[in-house]
Amino acid sequence: MFFPDDLSHESRFRTAWESVEIARPVRYSLFTFGASDLPYFLILSDSGPDQMVSITKGEVKITRPMIITPENARPEFEDFFEDADDRDLAQFILARSASFSNLKLQNHGGPQRIVSDSIEEVVAKLNRQLDDEEEEHVAILTAPRSLAGFAVLRYASDRIMQSAPSNIQELRERGFLT
Repeated sequence: MFFPDDLSHESRFRTAWESVEIARPVRYSLFTFGASDLPYFLILSDSGPDQMVSITKGEVKITRPMIITPENARPEFEDFFEDADDRDLAQFILARSASFSNLKLQNHGGPQRIVSDSIEEVVAKLNRQLDDEEEEHVAILTAPRSLAGFAVLRYASDRIMQSAPSNIQELRERGFLT
């Protein structure tokens, strides 16, 4: 049950979530056991007439729990948010989902490179580059600069949710679920 403060948190989270985009999704499943690496390019833009666009290459490491902990264990986010309020907001919302409990997520972003092209041009160039390299495991994310952490979180969340059915099937095949 949500209380009034919970509604404002949910509204803020939904607005941030919908303001970011996965411009080039990837289609592979996360490992059921151990850690999975999710490489990405993050394209950030400023608002206003002198819009600057930057590119950061990074990687999220998602570590699945080796020992199942109690239901109240919260997901851990490392290096996703510069602002503690944003981190607390993400933990508040995502901790209520069983698929995110007991996970450890680490974000390792590289240095930013400033470019003068529009977001659309940068996405198109990166798509061509990744296609030429036949790279299928690198995502392209876009977001306003202030929502960089939410863009990476949305990408990792998308991979977790889409991997869940195959991960559950593997757990069944190994006898962990009946």
